[in-house]
Amino acid sequence: MSKKLIINAKIVNEGQVTEGAVLIENDIIEEIYHVSFPENLLQDCELVVDAENNYLLPGIIDDQVHFREPGLTHKAEIFTESRAAVAGGITSFMEMPNTKPQATTIEVLNEKFKLGAANSFANYSFFMGATNDNFDELNKIDIKKVCGIKIFMGSSTGNMLVDNDEALSRIFSEARTLVATHCEDEATIRANTEKYKMKYGDAISPSHHPAIRNHFACLLSSQKAVHLARKYNTRLHVLHLSTAVETALFENDIPLEQKRITGEACIHHLWFTSEDYAEKGNMIKWNPAVKNYSDREALWDALQAGKLDVIATDHAPHTLEEKQMPYLSAPSGGPLVQHSLQAMADSLTKRKLPFHLLVQWMCHNPAVCFKIKNRGFIRKGYFADLVIFNPNKQYMVSRENILYKCKWSPFEGQTFHGTPTHTFINGKLVYNKGKFDENFRGKALEFDR
Repeated sequence: MSKKLIINAKIVNEGQVTEGAVLIENDIIEEIYHVSFPENLLQDCELVVDAENNYLLPGIIDDQVHFREPGLTHKAEIFTESRAAVAGGITSFMEMPNTKPQATTIEVLNEKFKLGAANSFANYSFFMGATNDNFDELNKIDIKKVCGIKIFMGSSTGNMLVDNDEALSRIFSEARTLVATHCEDEATIRANTEKYKMKYGDAISPSHHPAIRNHFACLLSSQKAVHLARKYNTRLHVLHLSTAVETALFENDIPLEQKRITGEACIHHLWFTSEDYAEKGNMIKWNPAVKNYSDREALWDALQAGKLDVIATDHAPHTLEEKQMPYLSAPSGGPLVQHSLQAMADSLTKRKLPFHLLVQWMCHNPAVCFKIKNRGFIRKGYFADLVIFNPNKQYMVSRENILYKCKWSPFEGQTFHGTPTHTFINGKLVYNKGKFDENFRGKALEFDR
């Protein structure tokens, strides 16, 4: 039996911060000590880690990443991006289907699970992609293994647009598991694009991105998704909300466990605003677009009010050369997993919000929303996915310390006030102050459905 002990920790869990220690046996949390622990444990454990009075939190669960494998590995790989994620305190991820080939068949989906088993430092699951005509494949999903069905109700990287109303109704009515949606109205975006082309030609600027992929495009599509979910009682999770007006679609008067419709906010929409396009340009070009200051503030308000439930990254790397192309040619998306914990910790400090809210939105709530088995909390009998975070260890993002395969970040030059120092996954110390256990591989997530 392998025993490890984390001592002198500020345990952040289920709305509280308590001093204590955590005992790990093999891959499971064996005991949580809130006052003191038996002295003989120090001799019984093969590893004792002193948290040095820093935060100990459950591993972050990122429900939306694009790791680009298979087929787009010039941008990223499961190996490189999961490694960067673990350095950032992410212990589990759910990856999107717009790869090459697209994960719209069980055969391709199973191949991605094999890639995860062989190459992922973190625990993993993969979404099955919906199309206008792959209903038979969607019905083959193992709902205890696959995190959900992804519907692109607006086209993005990979062009997996589902734009047939009959197909959408059938997917929403027949889905046996969670449906996650990218909501932007394609007709509105196309019309806006043509309008800006007429006005500016090839000189369209990244600053026009939130006007082209505007509030109306987002609201129209989100309204449609919510309407379908209510009509068919579908378990709906709306990804990367970006506007104030959309937050009115979500409820906060029922417990998260009972919600049939949940919403997600992403790091870039919670950090940047449209004013940042002047400096960052295509580096913050995402779909949906980063929008106004008032939209960012409304997302924060909705999180605090319980209308939105989860914070994720939508980590979507492209090469630097691709992002430096003119606006119309540059792809949308950027890398975020390595710095999401740091960015949100700084945001909470700036807003004078308690640190336990970060754990609620990035650890607890993703586990509850997706019904992940025995993860997302520091509880006896749960998997030992744990992160030590030093809130006072400054860290400046530079080209030299970026771990993504694309080797750039929209946070370059940013100094964060805190840093994750240790990451345990399934009881194993995988990341230790900049050093990795390069031989470790995570497990496929399981879902209590």
